Amino acid sequence: MMGMGGLETYAVFFLTSVGIYAIVCLALNVQWGLSGQFNFGIVAFYALGAYTSAILTGPDSGGSYLGGFGLPLPIGLIGGMIVAGLLGLAIGLICLNLRADYLAIATIGIAEIVRLFLKNEAWLTNGVRGIPGIPRPFFDSGYFELAYLAMVLVLVVLVYLAIERARKSPWGRVLRAIRENEDTAAAAGKDVVGFRIQAFVFGAAIMGLAGGLYAHFIGFISSEAFMPEVGTFLIWVMLIAGGSGNNKGAILGALVIWVIWSGSEFIISQVLPASLTTQAGALRLLLIGVLLQVILLTRPAGLLSEERLYRTGRTAQADPKAHRREVR
Repeated sequence: MMGMGGLETYAVFFLTSVGIYAIVCLALNVQWGLSGQFNFGIVAFYALGAYTSAILTGPDSGGSYLGGFGLPLPIGLIGGMIVAGLLGLAIGLICLNLRADYLAIATIGIAEIVRLFLKNEAWLTNGVRGIPGIPRPFFDSGYFELAYLAMVLVLVVLVYLAIERARKSPWGRVLRAIRENEDTAAAAGKDVVGFRIQAFVFGAAIMGLAGGLYAHFIGFISSEAFMPEVGTFLIWVMLIAGGSGNNKGAILGALVIWVIWSGSEFIISQVLPASLTTQAGALRLLLIGVLLQVILLTRPAGLLSEERLYRTGRTAQADPKAHRREVR
């Protein structure tokens, strides 16, 4: 990058990664934090967004795989959101009437199916060789990293504002009512499954947006980049640590956990001998798991607990009638 040293370049790279993860955490907060849906297949929507945007915007592949459309970046990102949202709709129509634990199992299986499909269907995704040459906006200007960081931060703000507005709207209040007691919400005349599907598709589409941003940021994707350890487990840790149900907590959790995840990579590489570097990834996951247990024991609601203020300014505990007003 012109005019920037190694430390500044890494800082920009780090913040861009945090921004992309923050968007995924905000999306998961819609599904889990607002409506209480266990989505353990986050990586499937993330990967579909990345591959779709890469295919739509990439150069001609010479017939090796589908591509060569050369569409603008916004079209690619929107296409990724649409494809991820369609997968979310298909899952919702089939699985969202299941209990939470069964939904978790179903989404894990679907995510693995999607990953293996992307890995093996070389005519579509170039298989294990991946898709190179993904367009990187602002690259010719010489300030790609800074410009891309600015774009990602703008999208983080826009996604945050959209979800925060949805959370405070009647739609968001119905979702929280369904999360707390779906029988009461159904008795109030709310279409429980319909609202769940809406929340699931909304979150899935935002995950697709994040996947597209990742693809254009790195410039190359393959199936190995979308493993569940990082694409699902780490996202859940971020949201739980930051505070599910709280959009600010989702962003804070993405920042804190990514600091720990990145820092642990450096520390472990310095401590472990070269012969044990292959075990470093498993050790990092173990450390993150231990950290998650500590957070659950010390701060069960996360670093920022869910905001439960209503129009009256009173909390749900102070106003027993507040919950009943939510579903109206």
